[in-house]
Amino acid sequence: MAVYASANTPVGIAAIRDLGSEDLDAILDFWYTSGDDFLDFLGIDRSRLGTAEDTRQRFSRAIWKGDPNQQNIAFAITLDDDFAGYTLLNRYTPETNYSHWHITNPLVRAAGLSTALYPHRMKTYFDLVPIERLIHQTRTRNVAVNRMLDKYVPIAETRYVEDPDGVALPGEFHLRYVRRKDIPRFFR
Repeated sequence: MAVYASANTPVGIAAIRDLGSEDLDAILDFWYTSGDDFLDFLGIDRSRLGTAEDTRQRFSRAIWKGDPNQQNIAFAITLDDDFAGYTLLNRYTPETNYSHWHITNPLVRAAGLSTALYPHRMKTYFDLVPIERLIHQTRTRNVAVNRMLDKYVPIAETRYVEDPDGVALPGEFHLRYVRRKDIPRFFR
């Protein structure tokens, strides 16, 4: 299992590594035991989320196979080698690609893992597959995620999105764009 990057954080060493089938139960627990209030805050469309088996199959297909043409690729986020979350890249065209990430361990959600790993996460995507632009589509009410992204990428537009990427319901989203040429700036 390849480790693509790591970063020191106040709570330990955060890393991005290949997702494995052994990680799928933690992802399913996140989606199916977090409770309705949490899923409502995220704006999750339960019909798009589907059953636990649907989700298991989606993430099984997203395990990196080393194919630069793979449409969906998921990576594990770890803290001191323990699974703490995941990131998912959904690819459509060189210019239309969406990134999703969730810290699934509620004990470390506000510990800075996303901030510390953000430049590495972007570099991993752009290094492994031939994309030219990545789109962040974040709910306007998700203050924590938007605050983290503000450190790296400005909001390009805010608008109602009828058919958001992933398993989200329609709603008001901030859109941010990352291009291949932006990656070196994230490390300065």
